[in-house]
Amino acid sequence: MLNKVIVITGSSAGIGAAVAAHLAKEGASLGLIARRADVLGEVAQACGPNALPVVADVTNRAAVQMAVKTVIDKFGHIDVWINNAGQGITRQPTQLTDEDIDDMVRVNVKSVLYGMQEVLPHFMAQGNGHIINVSSMLGRVPFAVQRSAYSAAKHFMNSLTANFRTEVQATHPGIQFSLVSPGVVRTQFGLSARNGGMDSRQIPDSQSAGEVAAVIASVIRSRLPDVYTRPGSAARVAGYYATVGVDAV
Repeated sequence: MLNKVIVITGSSAGIGAAVAAHLAKEGASLGLIARRADVLGEVAQACGPNALPVVADVTNRAAVQMAVKTVIDKFGHIDVWINNAGQGITRQPTQLTDEDIDDMVRVNVKSVLYGMQEVLPHFMAQGNGHIINVSSMLGRVPFAVQRSAYSAAKHFMNSLTANFRTEVQATHPGIQFSLVSPGVVRTQFGLSARNGGMDSRQIPDSQSAGEVAAVIASVIRSRLPDVYTRPGSAARVAGYYATVGVDAV
């Protein structure tokens, strides 16, 4: 990762902080974006002198524009942009409100859209770049009923990512768009969900944030377009749709 400049949104905790720590050890220069200045400062300090904390709310387009400019002003360019910021929700689908849906789209879709759109002109100008969007197994299969709106938002984000890739690579093949889909990760995600929820750290068969960070680092190197963070996940998704999908008869 030497000489690479990598931006990570939602980097004050959880997967984002773990990715920052992992990439710092590999020698990357980091633009770390989050809303909480105090916690973000601690993460940046732990990552060393080549980590730049940028306090910004990525659900605000102007703030994302500012973050892009701030990182480029500091490091001269950006190589990789990781859209990691997001939030879950705990509410049954029959009970969802307009505010629930608006919030899930704002946090999990618009933040990613803004990141892709605002860094893309820079990538096009330099002829290369890599956008990594952190999705979820729930963006593939609606396993958890209480997470229905989050699951739908991640499906939305996955489709956007694939369509960005198709459009952009028609004229700029050096720009890659990758999806990374973890399952349950031992972070504050569950407790931080809208309306609260189960502690993700107590759910069996989970991964550590460090394990997910290692997969994301491997995606930076491989530039693969679509990666799950655990063996067997792709087969699990395929198995689900094999049982629910039936051709017209």
